[in-house]
Formats: sequence, C-alpha cells, structure tokens
Amino acid sequence: MKVEQIGHLEEFSRRGWINLYYADESRVSLEANVPYGWQFVDEDVFMPVEKGGGLNLFGLIGRDNDLVYETTVEKITSQFIFEQLEKFSTKLKKLTVVVLDNASVHTAGIIKQRLAAWQNRGLYIFYLPKSSPHLNIAEILWRKLKYEWLSPSDYVDKQQLHYSVRQILGAVGNILRINFSEFNYSI
Repeated sequence: MKVEQIGHLEEFSRRGWINLYYADESRVSLEANVPYGWQFVDEDVFMPVEKGGGLNLFGLIGRDNDLVYETTVEKITSQFIFEQLEKFSTKLKKLTVVVLDNASVHTAGIIKQRLAAWQNRGLYIFYLPKSSPHLNIAEILWRKLKYEWLSPSDYVDKQQLHYSVRQILGAVGNILRINFSEFNYSI
C-alpha cells in the first residue's frame, strides 16, 4: 500500500501539483569503510583512520536533484531533525511532502507535536514502512557520495573530508546529478 501511495505522490510531483522530497541522514568519517579493493603484489595501500573525524549529514532531495542539506559534527538528534524541518517549512512555495523512514529521530514526540503546524504551512510527512530503505532515494545520494564522489585523497584528514563533503553536496543539482529514473514507484 505504501508503494502505491508513493507512486501517487510521484505522479502528483511529475504533474507539478506538489513538491516531493526524500530525506535521510548519514555519516562520513575517517574510520575507513572500504567495501572492496585490490593492490599489486609489491604495493602498499592504506587509508588513514582517525576516531572522531566524522561528519553527520541530513539531506532532503527531490528527483530533480534539488538538495537541501545540513552538516554537523554533533550527533543527529530529534531536535536537529526538528530544526531542519522547521527551517525547511518556512521556505515552501507549494504543498510539499517529505518522505522519511521510521527512525526514532523522525518519529519522536517533538516531531509528532509539530506535524499539524507544518501541515498548515504546506509540509506533510510521509513515513515509509519499517525496513524499507530501498524506497528512499536519499539512500542513493549517500551511496554516490561515499562510493563515487569522494576520493581517497579526501580522507587525508578531518578538515579535508569535511570540506570535500560540503563541496560535493553543494554541487548536487548543478555539476553533479543523479539519474533517479531507474527508481520508479509506478501506480
């Protein structure tokens, strides 16, 4: 049923009746996360590792690559999510739906208590079913960032990593684009 509802929301967005964003948070850090790799027999390959060098990210992205994001070195809490959605809700030009998963920071009391006020501003929250990250295209953004757009040289130190992440996120929709057409939820 949720997939069918997303399909309707996608259609409304395609027709220009609403704005539709998918939101999620992620983290990049100097604690190496290398899914695979290879090296020549006589070659030394390494990635520096540093505890505490991470950057937490929250982003709202539409299929048109319109990205609204915020970064923080602090833990992402329900207060942080509340502040981002509050700020986002004050800039709306038309009815907007934000798709979120059921993470506790998205469903906390502070968020639930503000839903009616956001709806009065034209912001509606659509919660995905549990364990369905495949329905959230924001996951594709994080995968592209971590495994395609960041290079090994971006992990030299904390400052370089934070700078590179912000530069990359700032380029999404302009220089960097994601083709979301293969991720359709047709009705």
